[in-house]
Amino acid sequence: MKKHTSSHNEGEHLLEDAQDLLAATAHVAEEKVIEARKRLTAAIERGKEVLHNVQDRAVAGAKATDEFIHDNPYKSIGIALGFGALIGYILGRRNR
Repeated sequence: MKKHTSSHNEGEHLLEDAQDLLAATAHVAEEKVIEARKRLTAAIERGKEVLHNVQDRAVAGAKATDEFIHDNPYKSIGIALGFGALIGYILGRRNR
């Protein structure tokens, strides 16, 4: 979960840096810079939408998983035990 938080913070920092760049070049009136600013502004907005969509899907997935585990505790334990045994078997064979 920590990795997700780190990625989330990196995404927010990237958006903040892009917005700072836009603010720093606000006084430049060259046509190429104006066009680049427009494209960067559009990219920032798309990035914000994607970031929020990913966050929403991650939260929904976590809630669904939590609900499944609470509704089916023994099945969840069995699934976890099965995956653990499978991974142990695969890793054990690989190290031979």
